[in-house]
Amino acid sequence: MKIAFVGKGGSGKTTLSSLFIRHLAANEAAVVAVDADINQHLGAALGLDEDEAAALPALGAHLPLIKEYLRGSNPRIASADSMIKTTPPGAGSRLLRVTEDNPVYEACARTLELDGDPVRLMATGPFTEADLGVACYHSKVGAVELCLNHLVDGPEEYVVVDMTAGSDSFASGMFTRFDVTFLVAEPTRKGVSVYRQYKEYARDFGVALKVVGNKVQGPEDIEFLQDEVGEDLLVTFGHSDWVRAMEKGRPARFELLEATNRLALQALQDAAEDSYADRDWDRYTEQMVHFHLRNAESWGNAKTGVDLADQIDPGFVLHEALVSPRPTPRPAPQPA
Repeated sequence: MKIAFVGKGGSGKTTLSSLFIRHLAANEAAVVAVDADINQHLGAALGLDEDEAAALPALGAHLPLIKEYLRGSNPRIASADSMIKTTPPGAGSRLLRVTEDNPVYEACARTLELDGDPVRLMATGPFTEADLGVACYHSKVGAVELCLNHLVDGPEEYVVVDMTAGSDSFASGMFTRFDVTFLVAEPTRKGVSVYRQYKEYARDFGVALKVVGNKVQGPEDIEFLQDEVGEDLLVTFGHSDWVRAMEKGRPARFELLEATNRLALQALQDAAEDSYADRDWDRYTEQMVHFHLRNAESWGNAKTGVDLADQIDPGFVLHEALVSPRPTPRPAPQPA
């Protein structure tokens, strides 16, 4: 399942996404974690120190490699240079799977051990001074969107994406790439304002949206969230001494997380697993094509110099039963 965590800055979005990742790993699920926030904090929340987090490879820096690998032998894509963030797969494209080894993971992912449980972590890379005035952050997140477009995942496989804060997630079609979206909201008026924006934007695209209340201190906070978001409220999280220790860089073993918060994390996993029954690969592929055409007409055709509508394979539907073509082996070097 593909899971997004969204919310306003300071809501605890990254903290809760890291807890969910730890929970999945402890339950022996296969997990790929992706930090797609402009503020790159997921690595630290998963236990990396400052130097280790800074050393994570940036997806955006490996975009040429990602494009070339995913292009495969797709005859509709003449070169990797003509691929943009929304380019959909077709016959001949290489697909990504959660548990496989491939050149994209080799270059862009690092495996973390969370209390002995392995998790692959990928990061878009930070927005630096060199980017100011010449690039927008969405050019970096485009690598994530392209990978999600070519990803096939099955039950008990998870890709968890910590998205950029606020309604900025809607600057591309990436918000439609998930089986369920968890919106983290504090029990305040500002806390639920992003929910209203997200709900409005997502309405026409069938986005499964669940609200996760955070920093809840009592029944009045829960009642406030219920009044504001109604049946979209899935579960709430309260104070956690475990999280405070984690934020100081001194986390205990994950099994010592408070029982109430462990139950809340299980509710998130249950909701994710329930979403699998509603998975619609036809609609998923149609939405992919929809946003590709929009981007092609808006800027993609002018940038690449080709008609990107030709990249769409009308007979192709992404599905977990598809088998990605194997890379063509390179010939062994001949002795001199």
